Amino acid sequence: MSKVTNNKIINVVFMGTPEFAIPGLKALIANSRYNVKAVYTKVDKPQGRGKKLSASPVKILAQEHNIPVYQPNSLKTEIHNIAKINPDLIVVIAYGKILPREILELPRYACINVHGSLLPLYRGSACLNAPIINGDKKTGISIMKINESMDTGPILKQFEIELNSNSNLEYVHNTLSKLSGQVLVPTLNDWIDGKLEIMYQDNDKASYVKMLKKEDGKIDWQKKAITIDRLIRGLNPWPGTFTHINNKLIKIITAQVAPNSINKNHKVGEVFLESGHLTVKCGQGNLFILKLQIEGGKIMSSSDFISGHSDIIGQILK
Repeated sequence: MSKVTNNKIINVVFMGTPEFAIPGLKALIANSRYNVKAVYTKVDKPQGRGKKLSASPVKILAQEHNIPVYQPNSLKTEIHNIAKINPDLIVVIAYGKILPREILELPRYACINVHGSLLPLYRGSACLNAPIINGDKKTGISIMKINESMDTGPILKQFEIELNSNSNLEYVHNTLSKLSGQVLVPTLNDWIDGKLEIMYQDNDKASYVKMLKKEDGKIDWQKKAITIDRLIRGLNPWPGTFTHINNKLIKIITAQVAPNSINKNHKVGEVFLESGHLTVKCGQGNLFILKLQIEGGKIMSSSDFISGHSDIIGQILK
């Protein structure tokens, strides 16, 4: 790649939608080398009980900086418009739409995506959830060139964070989002200045994660306690994890694997008290329930919940 002088302004089209994309967009706006000429984001969606249309976080930030915002249903209708903008670079962070080939070919310095996993692991939309659910020791972000296939393009740089038995979706989301804002501009600078050697992905090591649905959060108490704990940490707040008791839905918000010393004769899914904790027998081991929410109620600690629902003890969760 040919080098450019440091004083050349790089015209950027940014594509993103949720809060995760905000630090990256802020970093581009704040850096004098980059001129964000347009922002593409998803259409406003109805939110809350009143179903009032709500703008995406990316749209709100762009409007605060007087950056033109476009919200097409399909990018295929935007090829001519983006060509007129004539971007040197297109940066994509959690936009939620596939870029057609005609757009991929427009920018001088390629279309660059910030993906929330260590590719080729976890190609797809649930990349933040998967490493928690699978008990991985690390995850990270991959800054990559976009090609016509999903998350298969060559990688410019990767950045890792460590995970432990307490890491949850909020932690991974916030940490990787903040990290992307810190490393995006330096990585783009190195790329534009010809200082990076791209790394091609090993497709033999690739894994894929599907878009999550609410039913993915249904707890199977036949599984190990550690497996259920990972699911709870990886799926809250959305799509959330849930179980049923007497045909009522109960959301399990936070939990903790109980010590192995507990050895009582309970049925799988049975609720009992252990050392003051609301506890559920799993296929292997037991799980302390720390916070939960019964259908139509508010989120409660397990101790507060027991005060009003003492009849849960001895019941079987399904």
